[in-house]
Amino acid sequence: MKRTHIHLSTDNLEASLAYYTALFGAEPVKREPDYAKWLLDDPALNFAISTHGGTSGISHLGISVDSNEELDAVAARLRDADAPATEESDATCCYARSDKYWSHDPQGAVWELFRTFGESETYGPGRNPEPKAGQCCAPAAS
Repeated sequence: MKRTHIHLSTDNLEASLAYYTALFGAEPVKREPDYAKWLLDDPALNFAISTHGGTSGISHLGISVDSNEELDAVAARLRDADAPATEESDATCCYARSDKYWSHDPQGAVWELFRTFGESETYGPGRNPEPKAGQCCAPAAS
């Protein structure tokens, strides 16, 4: 199953947690002192909030996939369209371990394309040394 991923930065995690729990009618599947995540089937959504990033609002968008074949297919489509797709293997970010690609649209919106294969005890940091301000582990848009 593919899920749309949205990660919001918040300056008030408790208020955001209460709001999104009410909005989705579900408790988060993952809760940390600085982070919460919902995996919803209706709508198919991987939604996360965290206190990381400084500026409140959308941190990044993404697509979560179930297999490396699906992940590579999305990256190949981007490359075929002359769009950026920066690979990051075995990344630790957002209390998870993932293989991923980072991209950005022509306006600079950051997209994370990923397959999660494990949990992490820590939030990160990501392996990319130049994250865009406000991003989890994302590379800067060029």
